[in-house]
Amino acid sequence: MSIWSTVLGGAAGFALGGPIGALLGGAAAHYASKASRRQIGNTAQEAVFAAGFIALCAKMAKADGVVTRDEINVFKKAFHVPPKEAKKVGWFFDMAKKEVAGYEAYATQLYRQFHNQPAVLEQVIDLLFHIAMANGVMHPAEMDYLLDVARIFHINEKDFARIRERHLGPDQSDPYKVLGLNPDSTDKQIKSAYRKLIKENHPDLLMAQGVPKELIDVANEKLAAINNAYDKISKPRGMK
Repeated sequence: MSIWSTVLGGAAGFALGGPIGALLGGAAAHYASKASRRQIGNTAQEAVFAAGFIALCAKMAKADGVVTRDEINVFKKAFHVPPKEAKKVGWFFDMAKKEVAGYEAYATQLYRQFHNQPAVLEQVIDLLFHIAMANGVMHPAEMDYLLDVARIFHINEKDFARIRERHLGPDQSDPYKVLGLNPDSTDKQIKSAYRKLIKENHPDLLMAQGVPKELIDVANEKLAAINNAYDKISKPRGMK
C-alpha cells in the first residue's frame, strides 16, 4: 500500500489523537476507508509524518496568502503523488488549510511523535524549504513561519542556518555553512561534521525512522548538496 493510500484512507487516524489524528480520521470518514490495523503495519509512522507535513504545507500556504502553481507542481513531482490520487491529496490539503487547529498544534504533535529522531524533524523543515523555494523566492512571511516551526522542533539557530544555506543552491551557498562550520574549522572537524551529516541523512535511516519512501528524493538531493559542499572544501585543502 502506498503512503498516499494510507494517508488518504485515514487508517492511522484510528489509533492517533491530536490534530493529525483528526485529519486522518476525517479522511477515513470522507472516503469510507476499510483499511485495517494489519494493513497499516509499520506505515503508521510514515502516515503521521506525511499527514503532518501536508498540514504544515497547507498552513504555510496561508503565511503569504497564496498557493502558487510552482509550489503545487514541485509538491506533486518531488513527492510522487500518483495522478489517480491527486484530487484526493488536494482535498486533504484543503481540509488541513481550513482546520481550526493552527500550525503550532501540528508542529507540536510532530515534535512529540519524533522528538527522539531529530533528523526526521529536520527533514520536515528541509521539505518545507523545498516547497517555499519552488518559485526561487522566499517570502518573508514564509521565513518567519519556518523559523517558528523550527523553534517548536527545538532546532537551534546554527542548524537552521545550515538548512537554509543549502537551499540557496550550489552556486550561491557557502559550503562551510552547509556543513555547519566556518572557514577556521580544522580538517578533522570538517571530516567529522561531514560524516555525521551523511550518516544522519542517509535515506535508509530516514525511512527506518518514519520518512516515507515517496518523499525520499528530496533527502537524496540533500545528500548531494552535502557531498558537493564537502568537495568544495576538501579539494582546495588537499584533504584525503
